[in-house]
Amino acid sequence: MHTRIVAHAVQTEHSGGGCNGKKEWQTLNGAYKTVDCRIMTKLEIVTRIALNTGTETTAVAVVENLMEQVRESLIGGENFYLRGFGIFLRKCRKAKKARNITKNTTIVIPEHDIPAFKPSSFFTIK
Repeated sequence: MHTRIVAHAVQTEHSGGGCNGKKEWQTLNGAYKTVDCRIMTKLEIVTRIALNTGTETTAVAVVENLMEQVRESLIGGENFYLRGFGIFLRKCRKAKKARNITKNTTIVIPEHDIPAFKPSSFFTIK
């Protein structure tokens, strides 16, 4: 069991450290809140959209096209903003020194960009 303190609650993981189980939060007023943090796959997203719309081929095309547009915009240096959901952006990591412990040498990791997601203020777990 792993416990960490965050700004508004104490988090306890019962799933062996991963996020594929349940997390229990104890808020500062002492109340407990359990959140299911199971990971949703692309197939599950397509299946849910297909159930709501009735067409599976359209759902597959929409999900694939959305992911491709996000990928292309980040590669092109643009941020991808979805109002009410969040923003996919590129973050720049500074160059840093690291150790190769097998050869006992110091290596330099160059500055590079990584993809990141920042959820909107409406995107909160209640």
